[in-house]
Amino acid sequence: MAYVVNLTARAERDLVHLYREIDAQNSEAALKRYRGFKEAILSLEERPNRSPVTPESDKFRHLLYGNKPHIYRAIYRVLEKQKRLKCCISAMAHGRSSNGRMSPRGNGKSRAKEHTFS
Repeated sequence: MAYVVNLTARAERDLVHLYREIDAQNSEAALKRYRGFKEAILSLEERPNRSPVTPESDKFRHLLYGNKPHIYRAIYRVLEKQKRLKCCISAMAHGRSSNGRMSPRGNGKSRAKEHTFS
């Protein structure tokens, strides 16, 4: 059975920010990377446990997408009983954060937007 992928409002904002930051509107290569990352996130509906747990917490997993220097990270939690996957803490990173680490942002209290696929 497939999982339902939920993106928090924060994750949605991070995707919009990433789209603008990499100038996907004006760059075919950037648009390809953006679409690939988004598709990779949405593909977690099948086998969400394929990604490793995060170094920050074993309650979360993270999906890394791309190649250096264009590596993007999505942090999510698999809710087995509900067959849901929730990006309740998200980090969409292009490179590193200001402290040199790719760490999660947010408090996980954002409202989730549900995505279903046909």
